[in-house]
Amino acid sequence: MKLAVRIAFVIGLGVMIALIAREGSTQILALLSRASWMLLWLVPLRALPVLLDVFGWRALIPTGARVWTLFWIACIREAVNRLLPVANIGGELVGIRLLARAGTDATAAAASVVVEVLVTLVSQYLFVALGVACLLHLTGAVRVTGDLVILLATSLPVIALLAVLLRYGSVFSRLERFGARMLGSGGGVAAGVQYSSALDSKIRDLFRAQSRLVRAGFWQTAGLAAGAAETWLALRWLGHPVGVVEAVAIESLTQAARNFIFLVPAGIGVQEASLVGLGHLLGISADTALALSLAKRMREILSGVPALVAWQWIEGRRGFLDARSRSDS
Repeated sequence: MKLAVRIAFVIGLGVMIALIAREGSTQILALLSRASWMLLWLVPLRALPVLLDVFGWRALIPTGARVWTLFWIACIREAVNRLLPVANIGGELVGIRLLARAGTDATAAAASVVVEVLVTLVSQYLFVALGVACLLHLTGAVRVTGDLVILLATSLPVIALLAVLLRYGSVFSRLERFGARMLGSGGGVAAGVQYSSALDSKIRDLFRAQSRLVRAGFWQTAGLAAGAAETWLALRWLGHPVGVVEAVAIESLTQAARNFIFLVPAGIGVQEASLVGLGHLLGISADTALALSLAKRMREILSGVPALVAWQWIEGRRGFLDARSRSDS
């Protein structure tokens, strides 16, 4: 997996460099200079979609964790997934750990994240479907949108199968028992099986709470839609204003490309190539599309690095306190 991620990163970086070299870095930098400090507003703007996501996550946590606590955990989760080579799952593991440390039962924390990931997949599916409809409305490109519809149709059974397995399949118990057969029995293995059974039970409880699932899906979809404001404003500041429909199409399909090719760290090259391709269909020049991509990456770095630093500080402080507690005892 590490080798595959490294290869994907090198290929993606090569694609990104090639696209920038072809269009000319001077033109791209001129566009970014035109927008200047206005692009910095993208950093606080990101708080809105993250906050909407938090409301969706909170609907899945039985204990009703505080919004502020969930907000900073969500910021760390996003930073880990966006900036570190963790194949878009490391942030979820970090989120479970931090939520459990904040006082939520560990099993409930894990169940909330697992179900939230599924709800996010469904919300992203609906958002991408909306983006495809917007693209067809704007361009009339039947062939391109037809291919995208086929991709959507083929991915739907995967999401449905995942939902069925989580709801009825006792996935984590089965995985734990398989591991126990491979590694042998023992106290640690028995405890793991018990924890996995409790996790499957918590997940089934969340699936039965349909009103909570609907609320989570609503907030997640609202968060994705709010994310299109970043594209809409950035293009306006770069001197190429677009309508809301165009912004939704660009944001949804770019996010779909990054999530589909998830092995590439930070979507290097994937985001740039998808923006250039969509820009071609929507009448946006390649240099403007690449400037938009760099503006988005600037926002990811400026908002993500402080979150990663805060995470490391939390982990370091926890480790220090644990070490001191052991030394005192």
